[in-house]
Amino acid sequence: MLDHEAQRSMKVTTNAKKYGLFATVLAGFALCLASAQAQEAEHPDTGARVTHDTIDKAGETDIAKESENPIGNLTILPFENYTNFDVGPHKGAQNILQFEPVVPLHINDDWTLINRAIVPPVWNPSYAPAHVASFGLAPIEYEGFFSPSHSVDGWTWGAGPVVQIPAATSPTLGSSVWGLGPTAVLVKTTDHIVAGVLINNVFSLGGHEGPHPNRYSQFLVEPFINYNFGHGWFIATAPLITDNQYATGTKWTVPVGGVGGRIIRVGKLPVKLSIGAYYNVVRPEYGATWTLQSTVAFIF
Repeated sequence: MLDHEAQRSMKVTTNAKKYGLFATVLAGFALCLASAQAQEAEHPDTGARVTHDTIDKAGETDIAKESENPIGNLTILPFENYTNFDVGPHKGAQNILQFEPVVPLHINDDWTLINRAIVPPVWNPSYAPAHVASFGLAPIEYEGFFSPSHSVDGWTWGAGPVVQIPAATSPTLGSSVWGLGPTAVLVKTTDHIVAGVLINNVFSLGGHEGPHPNRYSQFLVEPFINYNFGHGWFIATAPLITDNQYATGTKWTVPVGGVGGRIIRVGKLPVKLSIGAYYNVVRPEYGATWTLQSTVAFIF
């Protein structure tokens, strides 16, 4: 058994380690702030749209605004993590890590094709006694937006097809039937705000209803508004409002919430970081009550 002096020594050592860790975190945070301030001086915001050719010299807020436009000029490799709480009959946690690359292809001086994919690995809670795959890949989605290369008075739009690819690794993670439908987006950009709405509907190309259905009609509307404070800081709300026509019971999911974040640079590479939460005011029987959302996006 340790004597009083030994216990006191251990307590001091533990506190030293604790405060040392705290000091290290503070020092790291201070270095990040100093680095960010230096970057701001080196990369001033001008309000101009950012392209692949100008991103190295663009300010962080200009990059943030372009990255907030679903039909913007930049290639973006985002990892968006959704942790859904109170999912299923046992109120477990579900995690969806979506890889959503956005790659613009300039067809000519007047038109651009913005290619966007959604690749979603899913971790499910227990649905016992019903069997649901605990981990796997859900169907992959592709969206192609044909968009004018130049905005008019801050307005721009895009439209094209949305395709659902039956890549699900288990029937409980999604349909085995291809899907197709229209998608469109309208965007308005001002000095501080990027706002708009994205709409699509995916219809299954065949499939069946019954005890184990794989037919679907999935409607999505995503109104979004981003406010940029300057120096890369922003807040945003972009609720994913969905309607599953062939679901039983409540078909709609309607979230309310938002995120906050910042554009930083890792070396010369702009990186977008954000975190926030949404509460589902309308949801299916076993749908999540609320969602924690975090994003890390690499911008080129």
